[in-house]
Amino acid sequence: MKLLALETSTEHLSVAACAGTRQAVREVAGGAQASFTLLPAIEAVLGELELAVHDLDAIAFGQGPGAFTGLRTACAVAQGLALGSGVPLLPIDSLSQVAQSVRTQLPTVRRVLVTLDARMAQVYWGALQWQEDHWHAVLEVAVSDPQAVHWPSGWQASDDTVVAGSWVSPEGDLRQQVLGPHAWHAARPTAQALLALAPAAWQRGLAVAPEDAAPFYVRNKVAQTTAERQAQHPGGRA
Repeated sequence: MKLLALETSTEHLSVAACAGTRQAVREVAGGAQASFTLLPAIEAVLGELELAVHDLDAIAFGQGPGAFTGLRTACAVAQGLALGSGVPLLPIDSLSQVAQSVRTQLPTVRRVLVTLDARMAQVYWGALQWQEDHWHAVLEVAVSDPQAVHWPSGWQASDDTVVAGSWVSPEGDLRQQVLGPHAWHAARPTAQALLALAPAAWQRGLAVAPEDAAPFYVRNKVAQTTAERQAQHPGGRA
């Protein structure tokens, strides 16, 4: 397949394209810079493979959860490219990307509890299990205080069952306290993971028209009040 992948849900923006076995990847500044850096990165990867947008079979984009502005940027740019070219879109969630990144490095891994930094002293988390050619949600993604994170029933840390993501507790190893001893793998959503997941998503009929694409928000509240920040940091800066 000829694919373009856009991932802007974190501070690390990544764009990748493939044409058969050939791939091109760019990683640049994300976050507040995403709206300025995304289009040049797209032009770079397509140019490297000598592809035009209308040559693509599909455009995959990171649907979320993640940074509010980043999710909107990826979705809007993907929609714009698709509307002008007639190329369908493949929205793919952040947790599946993290799980895929781990499985790419460790092919024996089949179950991943994903924990992503959600800011506001919270965590995006969920559990996924590998089934044939895709990740199946065992625990649907949620956002909560870290203490609420837990293993699915019957799961425990092992060679094929790990914890992965970007959640790092600033107050000691809270993950170990909450989940017990386990192997943890630092991982984040990436465009390369999108490319790996896109063919199976395509085969499963998950492509959507551009007007039907949308970011995946787990929470609607994206900022804290001054009082809430002060309550978390008494006696210090909010």
